[in-house]
Parts: sequence; structure tokens; C-alpha cells
Amino acid sequence: MAVVTMTEYGALPAVQITAADGANITVSLFGAHLLSWKTADGTERLFVSSQTPLDGSKAIRGGVPVIFPQFNVRGPGLRHGFARVSQWRVSDSGGDGGHAYVELQLNQQDLAAEHAAAWPHAFELTLRYTLQGDALDARFTVHNSGTAEFPFGVALHTYYDVGQLAATSISGLQGQSYTDHHLQTSTQDTPALHFDQKHDRLYQSTPALTLNTASRTLHLEQQGFDNWVVWNPGQADAAALTDLADEEYLRFICIEPARIDQQLLAAGSSWTGTHRISCAS
Repeated sequence: MAVVTMTEYGALPAVQITAADGANITVSLFGAHLLSWKTADGTERLFVSSQTPLDGSKAIRGGVPVIFPQFNVRGPGLRHGFARVSQWRVSDSGGDGGHAYVELQLNQQDLAAEHAAAWPHAFELTLRYTLQGDALDARFTVHNSGTAEFPFGVALHTYYDVGQLAATSISGLQGQSYTDHHLQTSTQDTPALHFDQKHDRLYQSTPALTLNTASRTLHLEQQGFDNWVVWNPGQADAAALTDLADEEYLRFICIEPARIDQQLLAAGSSWTGTHRISCAS
């Protein structure tokens, strides 16, 4: 049976889900932020900065920040949106011998007054994380519960613990753009991507990628999103980030399923994106 435990991560209220095989995840109610994913062998698969505040004073650096209703500054509101700095509710949890899950929700009534005033739309976000064997599934649903359409962008800004950035590569990417976001489309796969400096690019959505590190291989799949975003700050930008230790950029890579451009969601309609991470080793 799955075990569900309310706990704390730093000073943040959190929920921990443990599957029958010992795999577990820890999710903060602040931001519905996935902070830890350990597979049954005890290996931590996510990176969280040692310097990030864990008291709700600002967004968390690491894990899986939830981006909504805009990606970065692609919209008129708060950079990367308010979802990652809002208090979510646990709406469901449980499982059986084969899987364990937790579901969290957020709507306009949960928002701080400043965020509700800045984005005056009726909505409901539902984020479900499911553990099943050496795999983690995320299902992110945006529902427009109001009477008028609204624009939104989304991403699951996943930080992977890769141990050694220099030994890391990604295969399966297709088409790319630099930070000016002028997309260079291509029907050809790009060569395996390696890292020796800052990397901040978006790629076309493809069904699957492979993340290789010195000690492990992860398979990444997505549906419903439009892009993959790949990011590492590099040495200079990492040094300028107060919530990241100077050398920590060598330990992670961010690969996020995303819809970076805001698109309209009609009244009464829903959008769902899924992301699956599975371990090959």
C-alpha cells in the first residue's frame, strides 16, 4: 500500500508519498513544488540548490517549479507566473501495490490578493504526480471555470541532478532557437547535445528525449505541450544568482515541457499536459 505522510521540507508544509517498493516523492504545498524524487534504490533524481530559501519568501530554486499563467516574461504579469509562489491544496492521494499518487489544486480563491487582482480570471489548476515502478508521471490540467476566455502559458521547469554536467548529454531534440525565440524549424534530429557553457534554448515538442549522465539514463516523454526548454546558467550567470551556490551549476540541467507562448483557453474548457520520466539505469 502507498503511504501518505504530511511533513516539512525546510520550513514548508509538504506531503510525502511512498510507494510499496520504497520509491517516494516530496511535494511542497507552496507552489505544488516537487522537491524530491527518490527511486526504489534510494537515488535522488532531482536537484535542489543548497542556497534556495525554503520558507515561502520566494520561488524555490530546483525540483520542479510549476509555471502558470506565463512563461518567463511572455505575458504582462509576474515573471513565470504566480502558481509557483502560491499555496496549493492536497485534493487527493493514495495508491495500491503498483502505484502511489498525490493530487494538488489551486484556483482564484487561493491566490494572494495581489495576484488575484493582477490576473482576474476564474480557473482551476490540478497537478497529479504518480509513482509507478522506476517512473514518475505528472498530469497538469488547466480549467477555465469562468465565463470569458483567458490566455495562458505553462511549463514544468524540471531540474535534474546529473552529478557531472560535463558527462551529460541529451538526445532526441528537434529544431531549436536561441533566447531571441526565432524558432529554426527542422525535421532532423539535432546531434546529441553536450554542455560546456551556458545553455538557454527552446526546441520543438517531440514525444520523447533521452537524458544521459555518467551514471544513469532517463527517458522523458510529453504530450500536450509545444516545446522542450533546456537551460543551464553557466558559470557567470550562476555566480550572479543569490539562491545558487557558484559551483552548483555543474550538478544540474533543466529540461522542461512547456507552452512558452500564451494561448487562449475558452470559457468552460480545459487543457491537459502530461510528462513521464522513466529510469533506464
